[in-house]
Amino acid sequence: MSRLPYTSFFFLLLTLSACSEFDDFNANPNEPTQVSADVLLPNAIRESVNTAVNASFLVGNNAAQLTAKTLRLEVDAYNWSAFPSYWEGWYESLTDVLSAEKIAIANGNEQLQGATIVLRAWIFENLTNAYGDIPYAEATGGAADNFTPAYSEQEFIYTDLLEALARADALLAGSGNIDGDILLNGDAEKWRKFANSLRLRLLMYAGDQLPDAGDRFRRIVEEGNILSSNDDNVVLDYPGSFPNEFPLIPLKVGDFDAVAIAAASLDIMQQHNDPRLTRYTRPNNDDYDDPGGFIGAVNGQGTDCTKDGASRLGVQYYNYPSLVRSTNLGLPTANGIVMTYAEVAFLLAEAAAKGWIDGEIEPLYRAGIEASMAYHLVNMEAFGWADFEDFYANSGVAYANPTDIWEQKWLALFFHGLEPYFEVRRWYHASGNSFDGIPFLEAACGNLNNDRLPLRFLYPGEEQSLNAENYRAAIEALGGTNSQNAAMWIVE
Repeated sequence: MSRLPYTSFFFLLLTLSACSEFDDFNANPNEPTQVSADVLLPNAIRESVNTAVNASFLVGNNAAQLTAKTLRLEVDAYNWSAFPSYWEGWYESLTDVLSAEKIAIANGNEQLQGATIVLRAWIFENLTNAYGDIPYAEATGGAADNFTPAYSEQEFIYTDLLEALARADALLAGSGNIDGDILLNGDAEKWRKFANSLRLRLLMYAGDQLPDAGDRFRRIVEEGNILSSNDDNVVLDYPGSFPNEFPLIPLKVGDFDAVAIAAASLDIMQQHNDPRLTRYTRPNNDDYDDPGGFIGAVNGQGTDCTKDGASRLGVQYYNYPSLVRSTNLGLPTANGIVMTYAEVAFLLAEAAAKGWIDGEIEPLYRAGIEASMAYHLVNMEAFGWADFEDFYANSGVAYANPTDIWEQKWLALFFHGLEPYFEVRRWYHASGNSFDGIPFLEAACGNLNNDRLPLRFLYPGEEQSLNAENYRAAIEALGGTNSQNAAMWIVE
């Protein structure tokens, strides 16, 4: 399905959510008047995940200093805008999600209903974590003829998403099927694990803002139905032909080269002789046996923020037709990552460090690193390691203090949508809105925001004209300005 203009989008979002059938503009007895769920669901999955991949390439990885922009430096320089394509992309995806959910309810298909609720929750998690208060209750409630939905408070959104995910878990244990599922192949048990793991992510983000976050986290873990290995990873495979191709593949070479590996992440990987290095980036001289062939770009702008000669991202993200490599890496094209077991292992490790759950921290931390390396198909021997045990024991990554969890989770979140930025923002906030508490990062070089990490994306400009009254109310709740430095509920 083609992208809709933004003005048409909100009309469809609100009317489709109130009705399970598309309007029959030209009645034809030989053509169906309803789009089936097995058509709607794959489109919703593909478009929402593609939006996340693009958001990671252009914002998430760069704001977190995993990668760095070499052109158009606004993200790195902390001079942010609304990034409207992500607002539009995720809201547009909801048209198909909500229509599929209505069909599932009408047909009594509990598993499909549960899957659509989980997908909807993930989309809204991205939107509220990026912007703060957003159209939510009225955007999904299907209020007829309401084309100016009110913004829901983030605290309400978080509470409702957590309740919705618990309900989805119960529905997914019921009857039905998930036809058209290109994300988890119709496996209801994997959707349940995704739902519960997403609850863990939300609770960790909310932290002290929800007084019972730790208790709720512990109860979910004790139930045990969460991502527990790389077999449970929530990732979209791209077969390789339009429209099912990794979103960066169609880019021009110059557009792909606008992002390079960041000096911050390169320094940490080289410090530990981390074999993910040749998965995340490629050497400038194309010699994978030459550790000096990698150059990191410094995030930011100014004379001290070097960009020249920075190493391109790994071959699985974009391969040049004329590229000649001294080593055939044999890597598949990258997935669209929604959530991985590595992330869950680090969530559990941090929860153990906080005292939210019982158990040793180190085994969970170690499992996160090992799962990340296994997912990226690293070559241990090429880096001089006999195996993962050798790497863990002798590279300097062995667990010593809680900020080690942050560092290794940061590296593992490469190309996980906007999650790298969301997590760095959480740690920045936990450190008193300062980079001083994050030993592996500092404010981007030559930034234009007084060394402050932006806390949110700006609301899109079209909201001012298309939804003016509710936009003004949302701005008032932020303190009267649509500022990148305004604190939303989770970072108050």
